[in-house]
Amino acid sequence: MKWFEERLELKKFNEKFLTKTFPSHPTYLLGEIALFSFISLVVTGIFLGLLYEPSVRLVPLFHAMVPAAYASVVNMDMKPMGMIIRRIHHWSAMLMISSLILHFLRIYFTGAYRKPREINWLVGLALMGISLGAAFTGYLLPYSQFSVTATSIAYYMVKSIPWLGGWLSRLIFAGEFPSTAMVPRFFFFHVMLIPAVIIALIGAHMVILVKQKHTEPASNIGRPEAKGGKRLIGIPIWPEQAAISVPFFMFLMFALVLLATYVPINVIELYGAPSPGTPVMRPDWYFLWVYGFLKLIPGDLSVTIFGGKITPETIGGVIFPGTVFLILALIPFLDRWKEPQNYNSNPLSRPFMTAFGLGGGVFILMTAVSGYIDVLHISPRAMLAYTIIATIGVFAAVYAVLSARKKKTSH
Repeated sequence: MKWFEERLELKKFNEKFLTKTFPSHPTYLLGEIALFSFISLVVTGIFLGLLYEPSVRLVPLFHAMVPAAYASVVNMDMKPMGMIIRRIHHWSAMLMISSLILHFLRIYFTGAYRKPREINWLVGLALMGISLGAAFTGYLLPYSQFSVTATSIAYYMVKSIPWLGGWLSRLIFAGEFPSTAMVPRFFFFHVMLIPAVIIALIGAHMVILVKQKHTEPASNIGRPEAKGGKRLIGIPIWPEQAAISVPFFMFLMFALVLLATYVPINVIELYGAPSPGTPVMRPDWYFLWVYGFLKLIPGDLSVTIFGGKITPETIGGVIFPGTVFLILALIPFLDRWKEPQNYNSNPLSRPFMTAFGLGGGVFILMTAVSGYIDVLHISPRAMLAYTIIATIGVFAAVYAVLSARKKKTSH
């Protein structure tokens, strides 16, 4: 230890970084869940990458000629531990995205995005977007009929972008869909480019967090050890928080293995290799809101502006999700609520922002339900009316109740 100390100054590093305080409230572990899920994705992804062939050349499989990418995944499922590792990879992605969403909800409803934490909010939003991109690029890699159909929907969304759609679609999808170079390109995106961006964003998020400190529960206001908001109340990262995080990580891995053992994912053998037929499919839940919104747009809606054509795919697949992310990015700059910046706000004391968040959440949930209107036997026009009524109704009811509560408590 002395030898390392003389060269690395570990004591100084420990005093500067490892003694930082971590809040003891359990909701602050949501960020750790996302981080641990990403670690699981990397480890299982390395194993899967060693067995996967990113190619569409035809190879024999069960007395038929199929793309090599599809055959490699089928063979992977037949190997000892192959299917279980692929399922762990799948459920880790699900857990990472869901924990990021819950982490965002905690930050939003407690107002923890306000000055000086706007930058970290934007970094987290970018991390959410790129994580969805990682999930999307992983869709294609099994190269089953399901994978190709799901990817084709995204291809036509990108191609529908006015003026730039043709160029962007060729860049992302390696030419006209489906091209022979598409699988290698998506493999590069999925295993190299996107993970590198995610690691960079996680690093930036952690550096900013260490610099600015966590926010903490408003119940800590006035406690003498807080020193007027200048000191965070909690436990040191090392060794106390580490002693909690390590068994927590092991518990998450146990839960993922349990899920992977008993809950199957899309079995590509049931869909088969790509063929001219198009199966009835819906995306996973984290893309269902975009898919559902597409269902609500009239198929003949089309507008031409300065030579650029805006189609239903443009509105539902590009403008709608782009607007959602733009609104989320602007929230820290539009919310002018004045409170101590080191403490979380009570959502019940923020009538408009809480009502706006709940109303927006209902809107997203209703668009996700819209992805099943063919099963529910509801017309797009009726579903759109239900969505608008539910969104406005929840916003108005929550705002009225919280405004009355705030007015009452102020007196």
